[in-house]
Amino acid sequence: MLAPEPYRPTGDRGRRYSSVAIAFHWTIAVLVIANLAIGLLHDALTGVQLMPIHKSIGITVLALSIARLMWRLAHPAPALPGDVPGWQRAVAHITHWALYALMILMPATGWWMVSAGARKYPLDWFGLFPVPFLPVTSGGDISNEAHELLGWAMLALVVLHVAAALKHHFVDRDTVLVRMLPGSGHR
Repeated sequence: MLAPEPYRPTGDRGRRYSSVAIAFHWTIAVLVIANLAIGLLHDALTGVQLMPIHKSIGITVLALSIARLMWRLAHPAPALPGDVPGWQRAVAHITHWALYALMILMPATGWWMVSAGARKYPLDWFGLFPVPFLPVTSGGDISNEAHELLGWAMLALVVLHVAAALKHHFVDRDTVLVRMLPGSGHR
């Protein structure tokens, strides 16, 4: 059995994600991972006010994810390598769209939760400007529960996504990971 050929950038626009898509991917990835860590650890870090940062990052993820989704709809992803089995293609497709949904639903439920709860704490973006509360007065408990459940789902999908990318790179030795790495060749 022959191993897949190593990735060699050819300038073929269909092989790599655009620099805009790559910037969106890695910026949102870092912010999502940071916010998952803050969300899971904020109770353990007593005396540290992490929730204002968590909220600001969430608002940023929401805005960037909407922009990223619009970009993605206008700029289709490059095709997977031809030797990727159909079931892996289906799982990748479902996982990517589930990640898009979670990148929007997670911060939206957090914003809803804060807006429906006691508004004794300001909602602002890194202290630079206020973020308006949503026009809701109820549903705080539902949005709180949804936010927590979606957070666990996000963590699971992030782990799956990273594991799949590493499997493609180190086991399959194909181009799936490389085409999303910044600076790894020309578009």
